[in-house]
Amino acid sequence: MTKFKDAYTDEMFEGILKLKNIDECYAFFTDLCTPREIKSMAQRYTVAKMLLDKRVYSDIVNETGASTATISRVNRSFENGFDGYKMVFDRIKKDK
Repeated sequence: MTKFKDAYTDEMFEGILKLKNIDECYAFFTDLCTPREIKSMAQRYTVAKMLLDKRVYSDIVNETGASTATISRVNRSFENGFDGYKMVFDRIKKDK
């Protein structure tokens, strides 16, 4: 699936799957990541959502502050990725 798949990463993802709510996510990710890393992941998540909503790059740049390089990288994941963003967004939509 991915180049970085290994036992350590599997174990970390198993741990993430044990988180039960947003507060637990904040606690875990604050311990695991720097504030900048968390903000970068949140920005890419938002960019993905906006791209799926067919928003144009200029709107995404203005609203998120993301660079066009970041937007392009996220956009490439829709072409060459594993549909992870789409899977999550579809599940969120279904739950609403």
